Amino acid sequence: MTDNELDLVIGTGPLGMAVMRELLSRGMRVRLMNRSGHAHVPEGVEVVKGDITASAGAREVCQGATVVYHCANAPYTEWPQRLSPIMDGIIQGAGAIGAKLVYGDNLYMYGPVSGQIREDLPYAATGRKGHVRAQIASTLMEAHKSGKVRATIGRASDFFGPGVVVSAVGEKVFAPALAGKAANILGDPDLPHTYTFIDDFAKGLVTLGQHEKALGQGWHVPSAETLPTRQFIELIFEEVGKTPKIRTAPSWLVSLLALFSPMMRELKEMLYEFEEPFIVDHSKYERAFGSDTTPHREAIRQTLEWFRENPR
Repeated sequence: MTDNELDLVIGTGPLGMAVMRELLSRGMRVRLMNRSGHAHVPEGVEVVKGDITASAGAREVCQGATVVYHCANAPYTEWPQRLSPIMDGIIQGAGAIGAKLVYGDNLYMYGPVSGQIREDLPYAATGRKGHVRAQIASTLMEAHKSGKVRATIGRASDFFGPGVVVSAVGEKVFAPALAGKAANILGDPDLPHTYTFIDDFAKGLVTLGQHEKALGQGWHVPSAETLPTRQFIELIFEEVGKTPKIRTAPSWLVSLLALFSPMMRELKEMLYEFEEPFIVDHSKYERAFGSDTTPHREAIRQTLEWFRENPR
């Protein structure tokens, strides 16, 4: 690493901003890219406007970057139409300049899993969002194998943290807890479920970006200990000093609402994650790079602080 090296973060949602913070903490020079060219960033961070799906735009925005972090996303209901062109553009842009490409992914491509979720599982998604995630991950790894780009994938479970609003443990959990109201969740709250602090996800991605041995593989970034969802939510209410309250949306209600709401139709597809144990194994990453995760209590404290400062 030299003082002149530049890291590019594509996407300024919660994950992109967390990756920016992690890069800055390591003394890196950072450029952010989004469609507007605007973002609230510390002094010295460059923000550029661009369309990563356009060949010329992808090459231009990647110029000078040593590592490109793919943190871009699209509205939940538009994944089939938009995620593949985004991946294609980023591969082209990063590959054209020889930059490493680190993709921040989720776990949808595995589909329902019996037992712990490991990197060696096949892509067996049963819904369209999982199929899309499997497709673009496969596209990236095929591009790596063919020499088009040097790439790696970091995957995390349902995440939470500063800036994370749309999530299984986003505003429908943290905002009600602050108000002393019931947290809204899906599925069985007494099943173990891995939740990932957004800053730990970012730390994992940046570590992958700084190690050559990470290339050509998928990795599950470390998360703090897996707890039953009920216990995780009790920690949130304990931090705000209020009595825990949980409201669970039963599967029949989600199915009914899905008849009228596109978003609920998308959520219905993913209910399996909350109706069986959902335990993510990160031992492969830990053996290679170690594991330094934020304890749940501290992660929850930081998340609540953000929600207090950004009431919705």
